[in-house]
Amino acid sequence: MNINGPGKEQHTYDAIVIGSGISGGWAAKELTGKGLRTLVLERGREVKHIDDYPTALNNPWDFPHRNRMPLAFDEQNPIATKCYALDEGTQHFFVKDNEHPYVQEKPFDWIKGYQVGGKSLIWARQTQRWSKYDFEANARDGAAIDWPIRYDDIAPWYSHVERFAGISGNKDGLDTLPDGEFLKPWELNCVEKEVQKTVASLYKDRYVIIGRCAHLTEPQQIHFDQGRAQCQARHLCYRGCPFGGYFSSNSSTLPWAAKTGKLTLRPFSVVESILYDESKGKATGVRVVDTNTKQVTEYFARIIFVNAAALNTNLILLNSRSHRFPNGLGNDNGLLGRYVAFHNYRGSLNATHEGFADGYYYGRRPTTAFMPNFRNVHRQETDFLRGYMVAFSASRGQGVAGEASFGAELKENMTKPGPWHTYMMMQGETVPRYDNHVRLSADKKDQWGIPQLVTSIGYTENDEKMLNDFLEQGTYMLEQSGHVAIRPSDDKRNPGLDIHEMGGVRMGHDPKTSLLNAHNQLHTARNVFVTDGAAMTSTSTQNPSITFMALTARAANFAVAELKRKNL
Repeated sequence: MNINGPGKEQHTYDAIVIGSGISGGWAAKELTGKGLRTLVLERGREVKHIDDYPTALNNPWDFPHRNRMPLAFDEQNPIATKCYALDEGTQHFFVKDNEHPYVQEKPFDWIKGYQVGGKSLIWARQTQRWSKYDFEANARDGAAIDWPIRYDDIAPWYSHVERFAGISGNKDGLDTLPDGEFLKPWELNCVEKEVQKTVASLYKDRYVIIGRCAHLTEPQQIHFDQGRAQCQARHLCYRGCPFGGYFSSNSSTLPWAAKTGKLTLRPFSVVESILYDESKGKATGVRVVDTNTKQVTEYFARIIFVNAAALNTNLILLNSRSHRFPNGLGNDNGLLGRYVAFHNYRGSLNATHEGFADGYYYGRRPTTAFMPNFRNVHRQETDFLRGYMVAFSASRGQGVAGEASFGAELKENMTKPGPWHTYMMMQGETVPRYDNHVRLSADKKDQWGIPQLVTSIGYTENDEKMLNDFLEQGTYMLEQSGHVAIRPSDDKRNPGLDIHEMGGVRMGHDPKTSLLNAHNQLHTARNVFVTDGAAMTSTSTQNPSITFMALTARAANFAVAELKRKNL
């Protein structure tokens, strides 16, 4: 329905933000902080910080199934149940398979969290900056298109979001993984330090570091001002943290935006499309379907930020069709939905270390050891493009492995730590390909009348070669550091389970080969900004969320400046 007169005025804002997750929360914070009346639309339910974390303080025995999901749930949710973070304590933050169907032309495990805060409540909280090599990689090897920005363009914005969010990390001095504005780092344990020492002795270009993560190890005044407190090392983060010890939209950016008095948050609001006015040559608002009543309402604003998470952002733009844009908003070149990429997580290794019997650790550290990418960083050195980051952790379980016992003998064994076990995994870059894409279904719609998304995304020979290289290199590094019983594995997981989907609305220099410019504006609808994973021109090997945050803060401040100049 169209609203005119006083009704339209009540539905008009300075800015609209679609999505309340990691990037949407940052858009809301920056825009309201600059004085813009901002409407944030979230398709899921309201989740209030602290109040709506029902399982945050539960003990294992407080759950009917000791925090494991019953078999019936797994059978009904073969996709969602694959996520490592889904259990009895977190299930309320995950979309169930039958609630939001999509069409898998190729197998793709789409993990979704539809609520205020989105997946910022259930993310893994790893925050590594990109380096200059990551922004230059496309231009260097000719895969995909050149990024329209470089590290120096985004570095100040990394600092901006790091100081506010609170990032734990060590100043490692690596040009492949630039240092940031860090709080006190967590520590490697004795076995991880042994791997660190071994790798340093074997290689000049491989470095083991403690993971950088969005946890308040030593809160600063800016964090106390947000109402947050120190991380308690409980590692129950996926249930929602009542201490605000890790960064989420719910504990940080959204409450900060609300304090300005400029924020309107509307949950249960599915954005059907973005409205485009051909006479003005710009977007004017959005059409929203209420998830409960299915009532359709239109909201209007001078600028629109699309932060619905990569695949839903693609869906919204593809469904925003008009006489000017019959194939989706901004889609003159036919590339909207194309070049979707992800991270290759298929490879892992398990191993045992028989040493350090007198060593242990305490607490539940919320991060692991990492090794920044060392493949094809400065030049092409292998028979595959790009590289991979390595993450690993060592721990000790209870009891003697493989020893059968019960009664008093079992209790005695349970008081003794078992041997050290190390788990190592890859996070590989996939090169964006035209064939890897999403599109709208021609005949299937969801319960709100919106076309379902078709996912057609798969692995390539390049991904297979990278996987094999990781398994070979990882095995050797573990062997050299004293590990035994090394078990390499390819779990052959589907794309999507990395939950790092990116692309489809990529940034670039040329409107003929990209959808967004250097400031995340649609080339052909300059008052529409896309700053979530959909905007990524390549994936690099790092966890992407801190880059989404920095791009969003940068674009939001640019948008405000352009409004003041009357350029939007």
